[in-house]
Amino acid sequence: MTHLSVNINKIATLRNARGGNVPDLVQFTKDIESFGAQGITVHPRPDERHIRYQDVFDLKPVITTEFNIEGNPIPQFVDMVLKAKPAQVTLVPDAIDAITSNSGWDTIKHKDFLKEVISEFKRNDIRTSIFVDPNLSMVEHAANTGADRIELYTEAYAEQFSKGNKNAVKIYTDCANKAIELDLGLNAGHDLSLENIQYFKQEVPGLLEVSIGHALITESLYFGLETTIKRYLNLLKG
Repeated sequence: MTHLSVNINKIATLRNARGGNVPDLVQFTKDIESFGAQGITVHPRPDERHIRYQDVFDLKPVITTEFNIEGNPIPQFVDMVLKAKPAQVTLVPDAIDAITSNSGWDTIKHKDFLKEVISEFKRNDIRTSIFVDPNLSMVEHAANTGADRIELYTEAYAEQFSKGNKNAVKIYTDCANKAIELDLGLNAGHDLSLENIQYFKQEVPGLLEVSIGHALITESLYFGLETTIKRYLNLLKG
C-alpha cells in the first residue's frame, strides 16, 4: 500500500489569516493521524506565511507516524531539520517568493550541492528525498547525489488528466521504472487529488508515498476531514 502523507500547510494558512491558534495545528495533526494517514508533511518557507519554523518543533513530539519536512535547503532550513530530525527531508528548489513548488531539481547542474547537503542529513540518520521533474535524465542523475528517494513532481500529470489525457502518466511510469532500476525509493506529489490518484497509483510501479495537501484540505470542506482521508487510503490500496 502506498502511504499517504498529509501536507498541513493549508491548515497553518487558515490559522495565520486570523491570528491566534485557531485552527490548532497540533490537534489537527493528531486527528489526521487518528483518521489513518501514515505521515505528516510540512513545508516551511522563509517568510513563514503558513508553516512557521516553531511549528516544526511543536509538532515533532506529537507525531507518531512519519514526519516529512520539505523545503529549499538554505542554511536556516538545514539547521532546523538537523535540530528537529524528522524521518524524512524532501529537498525542493523553490524560490523564496514562490506561491507553491513549481519545478524539480536539475540534478546535473546541482549535483555537487545536493551531494553535500544530502550527506549531512544522512550522517544524522534522516532519510533524504529530492523533488524532480518527470524526466529520465533527472531521475538517473538523482542517483548520483546519494538521495534515498525521489519525489516526482506531478502537476503536469494532474493537469493533463483533468483534460482527459491519461497518456500523460506514461513518463511517470518510465521514471518509476528507472528509479527502481537505480534502487531509488519513489514518492510523488503536487496537485494529486481524489479524482486522479487511483489511476496514478495503478500505472506507477513502486510508489511508496504520496504527499497531498491543497486538494485534500479543499475536498475536506465538502466531505469532512476523516471521510476524505479514508477515501484516499482506499484508493491507494493494492
